[in-house]
Parts: sequence; C-alpha cells; structure tokens
Amino acid sequence: MEQLHEAQFKKMTTAPVPGLILALAAPAVISMLVTALYNTTDTFFISKLGTSATGAVGIAFPLMAIIQAVGFTIGQGSASIISRRLGARKNEEANAAASGAMLLSLILGALVTVCGLVWLDPVMGLLGATPTMLPYARDYAQYILFAAAPMAASFVLNNTLRAEGKTRFAMIGIIIGSVVNVCLDPLFIFVFGWGTAGDAVATAIGQLVSFVVLLSIYLRGKTIVKLSRKAIPRALRAYWDILRMGAPAMLRQGLASAATIALNLAARGYGDAAVAAMSIVSKLFMFIFSVSLGIGQGYQPVCGYNYGAKLYSRVRRGYRFTLAVGVCVMTALAAAAFVFAPQLLRLFIRDDPLVTEIGAYALRAQCIAMPLVPVAVVINMTFQSVGRAGAASFLSACRQGLFFLPLMLLLPRIFGLFGVETAQAFSDALTFCVSLPMSILFFRRLPKTDAPDGECGTIDKEH
Repeated sequence: MEQLHEAQFKKMTTAPVPGLILALAAPAVISMLVTALYNTTDTFFISKLGTSATGAVGIAFPLMAIIQAVGFTIGQGSASIISRRLGARKNEEANAAASGAMLLSLILGALVTVCGLVWLDPVMGLLGATPTMLPYARDYAQYILFAAAPMAASFVLNNTLRAEGKTRFAMIGIIIGSVVNVCLDPLFIFVFGWGTAGDAVATAIGQLVSFVVLLSIYLRGKTIVKLSRKAIPRALRAYWDILRMGAPAMLRQGLASAATIALNLAARGYGDAAVAAMSIVSKLFMFIFSVSLGIGQGYQPVCGYNYGAKLYSRVRRGYRFTLAVGVCVMTALAAAAFVFAPQLLRLFIRDDPLVTEIGAYALRAQCIAMPLVPVAVVINMTFQSVGRAGAASFLSACRQGLFFLPLMLLLPRIFGLFGVETAQAFSDALTFCVSLPMSILFFRRLPKTDAPDGECGTIDKEH
C-alpha cells in the first residue's frame, strides 16, 4: 500500500503538468459530457409530452440543484482537504475527511427528503409552477426527493475519487448510472405511460446505480484514500472544516437553484413557452460548459497536491494551461452554438415557434459572454483547491447571486422579455471583471520559489 501511495505522489508532483492535467481531465470531461448529455436527453424525452411538461421539469430542477448543493458542498470541501493532505503525506487525515464526508452526505440527504416531501406543493408553487405545470412538477419532484441521500453521497464519492487523481474510476460510476438513466427514460415515460414521473424514477435509479458502483470501488480497495467507520471523525471541527471548504460549492449550487427560481418566475410572466425555452437554454449551456468544467476538474487535484507539497511553480503552470485550454474550448463551442441556436432549440420542441424564437435569442446572448466564463471558473477552482475558502465563496456568489439575481429583478422591469434573455450574459461579463484582478493578485502573492527541501521541484524542472 505504501508503494501505491508513493507512486501516486510522484506522479502528481513530478509528471509534466499539461500532460498530467489532460490525463486527469479526459475522464472528467467525458463524465461531464455524459452527465450533460443525459440531462439534455431527459429534456428531449420530456419535450415530447408538451410545452407544459418541459417547463415543469425546469420548475422542479432547483430541487436537483439543492441535492447537488449538498453533495458538492461536502464532496468538494472534503476533496480540497484530501488532495492537500495527500500532497503533504498526511494520509490518515485524508481518510478521516473522506469517511466524515460520506456520513455527513447521507444525513443531510435524508433531511432534504423529509423536508421536501412534507412541503412539496408549497415548494412547487414557490419555484414558479403555473397551474398547468403543477401536476407534472409534483410527479417529477417526489421521486427525485426519495433518492436525495444516495444522490448526495454519489456526488461526494465522485469528488473524493477525483481528489486523489482517480478520475477514471469517477468516470466509470457516472457513465454507468447515466446509461441506465437514458435507457430507462423512454421505457418509463412512454411504454409504461408514467410521463414526468417516469423520467424522475429513471433519474433516481440511475443515481442509485452510480452510488453503488462508486462505493464498490472503495470497498474493493482500489483507492489510496480509505472509507472506514474507525476513520469517521469524532470532533465537530472536522465537519466544520469540510463545510467551510465546501462553502463555495454550496453558494454556487444554492445560488444556481435560486437563479433558476428567479428565471422561472420572471419567464412565467411571458407564458409556458418562455419557461420552456429558458429551461432548454440552461441545459444547452451546461452541455457546452461541461467541457471547460471537466478540464478544470483535471486541474484541481494537481493544484491541491502541488500546493500541499509546496511546489508553487507547478501550481502556476497548471493554472495558465487550464485557463488557456478553457478559453479556447468555450470560444469554439460558443461560436458553434451561436450559429446553430435555432436548430438546437428545434431539437427539443419543433412545433412551437415561440419557444425557438425566445430560446435562440437567449442562447446567442449567453454565447457572446461564454469565452469570459473560464477566468472565473479556474481561479475559483484554484482558491478552493489551496484552501482559500473566503475568496472562493465570494467568487461563487458573484455569477448567479450578487450579479444575476439583481439583474433578473431589474432588467425584465426595464426591457421586458429581452431582460430575461440577457441577464445571464451580463452577469457573466461582470463576474469576469471581478475575477481577473483577483487572479492576478493571488499569483503575485504566491511564493516565487518551491519549498527548499522539495525534491520534486528539482525533478519537475527537467520537464
């Protein structure tokens, strides 16, 4: 086991940075694309049930975002701790962070289930469901809530695997669950006639399968970090550290949920077509964004490991490479989406020209700002990986909180539907203006030389 630890440490701290990031990013990109694809596929199947059903799934989506917020808060918080502890060769502390995160996710996931089911109808109304959408939204939401605990735990396991550089294992769990989901969708929705409830049941089963597969990787001893009852921390401070480091993810996911609610409420004033259009645009944006995000996920363990090992030159190298690749990818994909926006919308709802018109305009507005997004994403990942929870939390709050929510309240009142369609693009531009100086300041203050006793730093200079 010690040899396995040393081999992984050497790989993470001596391998050429660009190749290492790409090797770790490839499974992460595939995972993100598969996740975005099955989300898009869900929307495609649901769209065959009509505009109201499509809008209803968009209405219920914030519940998924809340569950993801729980999972990613705990998962990314523990992942930040794990990668830095492994880089500092403190493996027992890494085990404690992973084991504590697993327990915490199951407890908080169960709490989401209970609260969501008790107040289901009021929550659907609060999220913006119209009377025609409410039955569809209720059917979808209740089954998603039943699966909240394993969903949250699955997100945690995915993040802890990536933290130690096992992105391939994380990919396997996501792909298997996603394939199960996509295969069950048409069966449950159309053959069994369950409608939106069938889509939710397929999603819940797919997430449960992902959880079982990811957990089995730990139980079969395929990882450096170990999950065990003995490693579960007794001190509350350990759980606070996980939640504190995961605060950026909590803000990002929680504000994404709030932003979706605000978007639904604003779009509702323009009818079901506007709600459905903005729901589709959100899924399309996530599909494009997932590539850049996957590359960043390959960077995070490299950043955390090398920061923990005090190899600051590798942190700088990784940041520059990840940012350059992210900007190039987002620019290319945004250009393609801008050109083919109407065709992309018609893939989902062909017989409603108003959905296409509203959605195409909104998608093109977002495409203009997309090349700016990686700057905020990569520096945010850097802050979280090195333990700068405050800075990471602030940036996480900017895009869909500090900027988007006020813009969504203000712009529709001034510009009507145009304000709904363009609020996200303006928010992305403002977030870029904040992120760029923060990134410059951080790297100016980062030590210019590696740790004097860091043997790895000398080896890396050969590359």
